[in-house]
Amino acid sequence: MGLNDTPSGERVHVAFFGVRNAGKSSLVNAVTGQDLSIVSDVGGTTTDPVRKAMELLPLGPVLIIDTPGLDDEGALGALRVERTLRILAETDAAVLAADARRPLTEHDHRLLALLKERAIPFLIARTKADLLRPEERPAPGRDELCVSAVTGENVEELKERIAALARSVEDKKRLIADLLSPGDTVLLIMPQDGSAPKGRLILPQQQTVREVLDAHAIVVACQETEVAEALSGLTRPPRLAVTDSKVFARAAQDVPPCVPLTSFSILFARYKGNLAALARGAGRLSRLRTGDRVLIAEGCTHHRQCGDIGVVLMPGWIERYAGARPCFDFASGGDFPRDLSGVSLVLHCGGCMLNEREMQRRIGEAEAAGAPIVNYGMAIAQMHGVLRRSLELFPDVLKLMEEERAG
Repeated sequence: MGLNDTPSGERVHVAFFGVRNAGKSSLVNAVTGQDLSIVSDVGGTTTDPVRKAMELLPLGPVLIIDTPGLDDEGALGALRVERTLRILAETDAAVLAADARRPLTEHDHRLLALLKERAIPFLIARTKADLLRPEERPAPGRDELCVSAVTGENVEELKERIAALARSVEDKKRLIADLLSPGDTVLLIMPQDGSAPKGRLILPQQQTVREVLDAHAIVVACQETEVAEALSGLTRPPRLAVTDSKVFARAAQDVPPCVPLTSFSILFARYKGNLAALARGAGRLSRLRTGDRVLIAEGCTHHRQCGDIGVVLMPGWIERYAGARPCFDFASGGDFPRDLSGVSLVLHCGGCMLNEREMQRRIGEAEAAGAPIVNYGMAIAQMHGVLRRSLELFPDVLKLMEEERAG
């Protein structure tokens, strides 16, 4: 997977905000080096968030988002503003574009307050610097600088500052490498998903393979039907085994107890900082009753096929495990319901196509609504009686889960 193929969930999300005619879209075009956004003297030209995946050196892959004006008017304008503010949920770093010839507006101050409240790092880009006389230029600050999309003044510095803001987001993230030492062997049990593009591995499998290699460890990969053969070919037991959630039960039978076993889904929950929260939700599965509402949500959209894990397998597994017939609702992509009242449990995919902030938002909204949330991997492990084993790699989380079940 090349840099240009990096999925949006693994890119730092950089969003540009500002009132209408602040020069925001022109600045986005200058930063990306492309005519990404339509530029016009008419206010409100940007009517929907516009996204562009690019490389922002020295940071690497990012997703640039241009948003509608913060001061849009009318009923339709209010919807656009609402959509703009929803972008905050996935924003890793923000740029507020504000006309350098004018003071910050009340809309600008409101946005800055939201950024500070949500601990989103930000910069203020004072645009249209080419229209200022020397004596009118504001003094540069740590979080503020004058830029011009027309002359290119300070555009490169702005890009460098954005990279510096967002770099810490990437530095802390580890999927599996911190669990390994050079020379370790990792067994990856990877059934080939019919919904994945032909000839390609699904994202969790790709990323895990890459991190194992980066850790100078050894990858042994097979499908669920060849686990015994893969193990018999090794001179020593693997450091750990990682399986796809759908074949967790079979993998638990075939992988000896001396080998730690977890799933790609559980690794992704940890990678995005959500493992403890999702462990707490696993205990609710056994307490579901007929008529309870269960929301099954996925972060991406794909063509549903026979045997789809979300709409076919999960409901059947839950009904058998709980001995009840809950009511199931489904959501995919960006269509995560804002009203979760009355939901007894949220069952979410691994979130590999969502960035960390968006996944944290969904978990936070579920918990605020009193709806426990658990991901596919942990739910499957719980329903097949192997969750405890799958969390032995993470004793603090295992202790938390057992306390929740006991309480």
